[in-house]
Amino acid sequence: MSQVHYIKPGRFDTMLNGAAAWLARHGISLMGTAELSVRGRTSGEWRRIPVNPLPYEGGPYLISARGHSQWVRNLRAAGGGQLQVGRKTQQFTAVELADEEKPALLRTYLERWGWEVGRFFGDVNAKSTDEELLAAAHKHPVFRITVTT
Repeated sequence: MSQVHYIKPGRFDTMLNGAAAWLARHGISLMGTAELSVRGRTSGEWRRIPVNPLPYEGGPYLISARGHSQWVRNLRAAGGGQLQVGRKTQQFTAVELADEEKPALLRTYLERWGWEVGRFFGDVNAKSTDEELLAAAHKHPVFRITVTT
């Protein structure tokens, strides 16, 4: 079995994620941040993490900068979850995209949040060619979400 790409957060990243999630829960969205809640694939308990939902044609989309993370694995199993900013909570379903569909989304994501997440993309950035983005696409799961409530 091949190694799945995932960059585990360090202690500092975990503290920043906790702060960003707390702010989103309390109605303060930094640059579009929301708190993602998804049921754990083993425990069934809600797991929460801050994410940057990407508004884009036919979107919004969730993109995992760190790769095949726990929230990605849980979302695949659950098929949906919820996004929260303050008191506004949106239930959604999610469909994972094929790698061929990702280059334009990855570029847009990096244009908007590259300053924050660019370090997780290696040599790929918003100015990379479609071919370079496609070559990196397998490392970064992308989900189209559809709000249900």
